[in-house]
Amino acid sequence: MEILKIVGAIFAISGSLFLLLASIGLIRMPDIYNRMQAGTKATTFGTLMFLLGVGLYHPTWFPKIVVLILFILFTNPISSHLLARAAHYTGVPLSKKSVTDKLSEKRKEEV
Repeated sequence: MEILKIVGAIFAISGSLFLLLASIGLIRMPDIYNRMQAGTKATTFGTLMFLLGVGLYHPTWFPKIVVLILFILFTNPISSHLLARAAHYTGVPLSKKSVTDKLSEKRKEEV
């Protein structure tokens, strides 16, 4: 039982570090699309690791934690994808450092 608490604490701390890196990525990235990429990937993984750590630390909470993990796993990437597409369609510009814009290339082909 004690080893589960240690492993749970390690997972929770690792997840917290990923969340910290995601927040730093939100500050450092040049435009909304790169910020969304940094925010989505790192926060999804960090939150999943943190929740898994809490679930291992408190085994009686594990079924509820699994439901939360599944909810985050499905909703976070989908919602950020839709927000990025909405930003693109409303004309939010890319950074000058951006190399390619596949979505605008695809829209030009459709027209």
